[in-house]
Amino acid sequence: MEVALAAPPVDGEANAELIRTLAHALGCGKSAIEIVTGAGSRSKLVAIVGFSLAELLAKLSQTGT
Repeated sequence: MEVALAAPPVDGEANAELIRTLAHALGCGKSAIEIVTGAGSRSKLVAIVGFSLAELLAKLSQTGT
């Protein structure tokens, strides 16, 4: 999945925006989302707690994210 962000990759701003964007799209708290790998790169692996894969796919397809 690809997410476009407006925040610059400086001082973790882009990572914070990614977490905010995903939390908003999924309707969950920011604490449910963690960047597992890639915090300093363009490609990231994100862990999201509290959803099954089917729930995540359904929510993301509804939002168009």
